[in-house]
Amino acid sequence: MSKGKMHVKKGDQVVVLSGKDRGKKGKVLRSYPDEGRVMVEGINIVKKHTKPKQRVQGGINEQPAPVQSSNLMVICPACKAPTRLGRMQLKDGTRVRACKKCGENIDK
Repeated sequence: MSKGKMHVKKGDQVVVLSGKDRGKKGKVLRSYPDEGRVMVEGINIVKKHTKPKQRVQGGINEQPAPVQSSNLMVICPACKAPTRLGRMQLKDGTRVRACKKCGENIDK
């Protein structure tokens, strides 16, 4: 992926195409465009060991780690199927992401 340009955005429903969580679905929590990675809820869970601090108890915490955006496919809200995305120009001149299967606008 080129720096700063990704096909997924925060809030998108996605399905994982490859890796240990293949086939799982989740919502994009955060994106890192410079790295080409996104954090998806419930996907790529890792264990993080934390030392006890003055007010925080230490231990082993589970949290999601970023996944490569090329391993994800957006789920269209209209046809409820994983789909590739295209660009569509609206009548007012703005460009939005559109589903390749049903042609519906994804950026509502």
